[in-house]
Amino acid sequence: MKTAIAPDSKFEGSAPTAKKLTVHEDRNIATLAHFGGFLGCIPSGIIFYLYRGRGPFTEQESREAFNFTLLPTLVIVVSMFLASLPAVGWLFGLIAALLWAYIAFMSLVAGIKTNKGNPYQYRLNTALFDKLSARKK
Repeated sequence: MKTAIAPDSKFEGSAPTAKKLTVHEDRNIATLAHFGGFLGCIPSGIIFYLYRGRGPFTEQESREAFNFTLLPTLVIVVSMFLASLPAVGWLFGLIAALLWAYIAFMSLVAGIKTNKGNPYQYRLNTALFDKLSARKK
């Protein structure tokens, strides 16, 4: 059953595709992708998935942030599970804490640079996401 909206109605439909980002929005969302490193790879992965194709700077920077945070996040999660081991658990807990501190610091630096409109490349980026997505094709 179709319902028709009267021509003089105040309601409007939405566009079939999302609109492109303005330069200001592009830079702000790219900055959020880097600052999201405090929470691991999830924020940059979500931003990359939602905003790819809408803003070139956001796509580039969220992919860079996701590539950088993916492997360390996985190592942190595994280390947190292994931290419950009786004899060596403290070592895995320490590894997880140090790795999180490194990701948080580097994400802060990257976010500050990106907020100024400059692209940022992490020094120790494994590009795991790029390698996995290239393997899929």
